[in-house]
Order: sequence, then C-alpha cells, then structure tokens
Amino acid sequence: MVIKNKKGNIIKNKYFLISIGIIIFFLILLSTPVIDIRAGKYDDFAKCVSGGGVKMYGAYWCAHCNNQKKLFGGSFSEINYIECSLPNNGGQTQECIGANIESYPTWEFGDGSREQGEISLDKLSQVTGCILPK
Repeated sequence: MVIKNKKGNIIKNKYFLISIGIIIFFLILLSTPVIDIRAGKYDDFAKCVSGGGVKMYGAYWCAHCNNQKKLFGGSFSEINYIECSLPNNGGQTQECIGANIESYPTWEFGDGSREQGEISLDKLSQVTGCILPK
C-alpha cells in the first residue's frame, strides 16, 4: 500500500516502517552486553573473605546477624554463612553445637581464631587481607 502526503511524496506502509523499527530495536538490545542485576557492590570482597576460609555463624532471629547481613547487602549470598538456629527457635543445629558456637554472630577465620559480634567491613578487610571496594 502506497500513500502520498500533502506534498505529494510517497509514504511507505506504516506497518512496514514499524516492523523495521522493532527489528532494529531488538538487534540493538541483543548486541548489548548482559548486565547481572544480581551482582552486589561487595561481591568480590565477600568471595575473597569466604575463599580465605572465613565462616559466619548466625541465627535468623538474631538482630546483630541481620545488621551484619545488611552491611554486605546483596553480596551476603557470597559469604560462607552457617545457620545455627532450628525452626521456631527450637535449639541449635548439630553443626553449631559441634563448633561450640555460644553467641551470634560468630566469625571464624581461616586460622581458627574467632570473633563474636558484629564486625565492620573495614575490620574484616584488615583481618582477611581482602580489598574492600570504596
């Protein structure tokens, strides 16, 4: 179908032009690198911490543990976290009993040393030697 505008110029079928526009849009979209929206600011730092043998023992109901998790944001999933509480706060898991965990959070480092309570990311960086992003 050919249409002429007021000046007498030929305007091609609008559906054809829309189709071309959609094709171009998808070609641009497909050529754009994929961005991982799940990536967190501290992913590399958290991987380094866990890679050094560091573990965080905690409990889902523990306010200090939740504060610690918030420091890492979405990157906390990279931390080697051991949940010690049984459902409904019904006691402690066998793993945590065996590890003699007495309070939460408890950080255990690669050399076997431990620190109880919340730890700043700066201090974790100093203890582990992992670089904390700015």
